Amino acid sequence: MTWPSWLPLRETLRPMSPYGAPQVPARASLNTNENPYSPSPALQKAITDAVAKVAADLNRYPDRDATVLRTKLAGYINELSSTKFSADNIWAANGSNEIIQSIFLAFAGGAILGFTPSYSMHPLIAKVTGAQWIDGKRNADFSLNTSDAVAEIQKNKPTLTFITTPNNPTGGAVTLDEMQKLADACKSVGGLLVVDEAYGEFSQEISAVTLIANNPHVLVIRTMSKAFAFAGARVGYLVSDAAVNDAMMIVRLPYHLSALTQAAAQVAIDHRAELLGGVATIIAAREVVVQALHDMGLTTITSSANFVLFTGFKQEAPQLWAALLEKGVLIRDVGLSGYLRVTIGNEAENALFVSALKELI
Repeated sequence: MTWPSWLPLRETLRPMSPYGAPQVPARASLNTNENPYSPSPALQKAITDAVAKVAADLNRYPDRDATVLRTKLAGYINELSSTKFSADNIWAANGSNEIIQSIFLAFAGGAILGFTPSYSMHPLIAKVTGAQWIDGKRNADFSLNTSDAVAEIQKNKPTLTFITTPNNPTGGAVTLDEMQKLADACKSVGGLLVVDEAYGEFSQEISAVTLIANNPHVLVIRTMSKAFAFAGARVGYLVSDAAVNDAMMIVRLPYHLSALTQAAAQVAIDHRAELLGGVATIIAAREVVVQALHDMGLTTITSSANFVLFTGFKQEAPQLWAALLEKGVLIRDVGLSGYLRVTIGNEAENALFVSALKELI
C-alpha cells in the first residue's frame, strides 16, 4: 500500500497490510472458521431479553470488571477441566485478539517466540506493538517438534512464547506432556508460555489451563467465537494466575466490554449445553470432509479443529481458490504454497464444497 507523504505513519507500519479474510458473497462461506450453526430461536429470545434489561441503563458505563461474566466463565472452565478458578483468574475482552494485544502491551519487554505457520495475528500484533518477533520452525508436516522448540526457547530466552493448539491454520494439537516441557523451558529463562486455545473445544487433548495451578507463568487464551457459535458478539477470555490478571488491568482500556456484550455472553454461557452441542456434529462432519478429500486423491493435515488444511491439487492455490469462489464456495488461501484451508460448515455447505472441488481438480 502506498501512503500519502503528509501522513506520519510509523515507519515500521508502512510496509504492513491489515489483517483480514475476504468478505465476499458466497453460497458456502467456509473461510473464517466460524461455527455454522446459529443460536436457536429460544436462545435468541433469551439474549434479546437480557439485552433489553440493560438497555435502560445504557447512559451509564458497564461493569468495568465484568465480574458476573468472569465468574460464569470461571465456572465453565472448572466444569470443563476440573479446575478451581475464580473470577480472579479470568480476564474477558473483545475477542481473543484484544487479549493477545494486551499481553504484548503488558509483557513484551524482550524477544517474542512463536512457531510458524501459526495464527498470523501473533506476529502481526508483535510488529504493531514494536516487539521483537522470532519465527520458530515446525516439522515438514507442520507439527511442533517439542525438542526443537525447547532448544529455541533456551537459545532465544523469550519473554513470551506463543503456542497455538489446535494450531491455526494447520489444525494439529499439542499434548499436555509436551506443553509441560515447554512451560518448564519458559520458566528456566524467566518467560511466560502463552497457549492460544481458540479451538480447544474441538480437541481431545487436555487443556493447558490444568497446568496453571503449578505453573503460574502459563497463560491460556480462549474464545467464545468458535465452539460457542458466538463470533458476532466478540468475546474472548484469558485464564491465568491472579497476578497475571492484575497486570492485565493496567493495560486494558476503560470500560472495554460493553454492557450489551456482557449481557449476551452471560446468557450464552448459561445455555452452553445447547451451544456446545454442535461441537460433536462438526467433528463428525470434519471426518466426512477429510474422507471425501482423500477419495479425491488429496492429502490432509491431521486436524483437531473445525477446519482442514489440504494439498495435492495440480493448480496453484490462488487459482483453485478463485475457481471455487466462482462456484459459490469461499475457502481460505492461508499463504502456504500448495495448500488451502476449508472450514467445516453445515451439511449443505460441506456437500457444495466437495462437489465443486471434484469438478475442479
